This record gives sequence, structure tokens and C-alpha cells, in this order.
Amino acid sequence: MKKSILYLVLLISLGCNTNHTFDWDFQTFYKPNENPIVEADSTLTFVCPVKNELVQWQKADVFNPGAIIKDNKVYLLLRCEDNPEAILGGRTSRIGLAYSEDGIHFTKYPTPVLYPDSSDFLQYDYPGGCEDPRVVETQDGLYVMAYTSWNQEVARLSIAFSKDLINWEKKGPAFARAYDDLFLDYWSKSGSIITKMDGDRQIVAKIDGKYWMYWGEKFINLAWSENLIDWYPSLNEKGELKAIVEPRSNKFDSHLTECGPPAIMMDHGIVLFYNGKNSEAEDSDPDLPKGTYSVGMVVFDINNPEKVISRSDTYLLKPTLPHELSGQYKSGTTFAEGLVYYQSKWFLYYGTADSYVGVAISE
Repeated sequence: MKKSILYLVLLISLGCNTNHTFDWDFQTFYKPNENPIVEADSTLTFVCPVKNELVQWQKADVFNPGAIIKDNKVYLLLRCEDNPEAILGGRTSRIGLAYSEDGIHFTKYPTPVLYPDSSDFLQYDYPGGCEDPRVVETQDGLYVMAYTSWNQEVARLSIAFSKDLINWEKKGPAFARAYDDLFLDYWSKSGSIITKMDGDRQIVAKIDGKYWMYWGEKFINLAWSENLIDWYPSLNEKGELKAIVEPRSNKFDSHLTECGPPAIMMDHGIVLFYNGKNSEAEDSDPDLPKGTYSVGMVVFDINNPEKVISRSDTYLLKPTLPHELSGQYKSGTTFAEGLVYYQSKWFLYYGTADSYVGVAISE
């Protein structure tokens, strides 16, 4: 493990291509020996309200976790898939909940907390399900989840609210009312709402009186909101989505740049971890297997969330452990979605090969 620590320290210390000096407190990420920390459990069942039958809702795989601190515990919102016989993308995902008092050993709730149901949003959520949650907290204790609604035709970034992380109220697709419904049926995923640290508490931030969210899969876009429900993507002069971070040839993010955990406002910029996928063509990073997902970081101007002031030249976290190099996604995956400050440490939670949950820790 010591070699792994030194390797990650070197990457994170030298990986940012910038003329500025920043201290982000993200300097010593390592993977503890307990990895993977969460896996599937075929014994857990619940009655699916769509099928009206008992379902082993996390029989197949558990991965891509959102993370939040509540009552001095770490809570993970987990993407859980039901049918191990179905091919990649053909299962139904439901979001489960687990908690921990040390950030590593988790206890699961027996039933999912967000899933396709009989509401008006079934048309967006089924049969693919509710996927890839990121969760934030407002100043007054409201929890906001950005997740993917997947009907196996179009992926839509959607929003849900909760007071307790267990009972969620769906608000529907994030872009449903923006620009006369222009982006309602646009493929959208991975919403990373900008937060700030208030002591040890990470809460939603406002800039110029508005909430902001990085989002996107092929490239990173920015959106704003006044109510955390209705979001308006940033557009360029042609009225098209504005790409503020794009893939780069021959680098770890040569195929796509997909938002990771909620971004954090620090002293000198807005820090966003993102998931880069290596291309499977000639423009791939030759130092990584083609198709690999690894984690990078980009920093935006604290007064202008569209302006990039630094970006990692290489990956900060990549697949190295056996379970990160096998499973549903055999090219190798470390896909970050949760980042919390807990017991004076940073915990970065990620999915591994669409099969397990892993964690990397910064002391």
C-alpha cells in the first residue's frame, strides 16, 4: 500500500498544469486495504411497485455512490442493479442507502429509497431505473439529489428532495422547463451542484444569488437555478450547449469528461473532480488501457464558475485493484461520485467496474 500512496501523492502534487500554487488538502489519497467496501447482496428484497412482485433489488451489482454527512455518520446513496443475467444497461437500477461511523464499514438499509414507482415520472425512470446519485445539503437541512432517470431510450438528469435521506420526493427532469423545453429530451447526466464548506459542514453555495451545477458526460456544461429544481444550462452565442471542459487527445480523458462528486468552493477556486474515459481509438492515452475510466480534477475561478484556472494533466486515481479491473466494465473503472470531509479526512467514494464501491482517503 505504501507504493500506492507515494504514487498518488506524486500524481496529485504534479498533475495540475498551472502557474498558480494552491493548497486543496487533497494531497495524500490512498486506497485502504478494506476495498471494496460495499458489494451486492442477493438476500435483500422489496416489492417493486411497478411489477407488483418481490424483487432482489441488489442481486447483481452495487456501485457509483453519492455521499453525505448526517448525524456524524457517512451516508452513501448507492446505485443497485437487480438482474445479473441482463447485459450492461439492460437492468433496472434502484438507489439504496448505507451508513458508517468510520467511513469504511457500512450498514445497508434493507429496501431502496429511490426507485421507479407509479408516479408521473415513471415515463422517465422505467425500465432502466434511477442511477448514479450525487447528493448535497442546503443550509436548512434539505437534501437534494441529482440522479439519472433511465427509460432505456434517453438518459435525463433528474432532481429529488428529502428531509431524512430515506423519503424522497421526485421533482422530475432538471431541464424540463428550460428554454421552452428545449432540453427535456436531451441526453443529460451527472449533476455536480456547487457546494462550500461551513466549518466541517458541506452545504450548497450560491454565486451571484443563484445555485450552480456542473453536469455532462461527453463534455462538462454549467447550469444555474433559483430553486434547485428548475435548471438552465449555459448556452453559447449560437444557442447551443456551451462546453467549458472537453476531452483532450492522447490523455486519460480523451473520450469523455463526466462530472464526479459535487464541486466545492475553496479559498482560491471551485474544485471539481471528474471522470475521464480513455478513448478506444488512435487518440487514446498510450499509458492507459483503452476505454479506462479514471479520475481527474479541474479548478474554476471562484468568481466565474465557467473559467478554468487549472486542470490535471494526468489522472489522479486509476484502476489498480483486481475488482477495479473486472466486473461489468472490464476495461477498468474508478468512477468517483462522492466526496466528504469526515473525522478530519477526505473520503472519495467511487464505483469500480460498475460492480463494487471503493474509497480513497486523504489524511
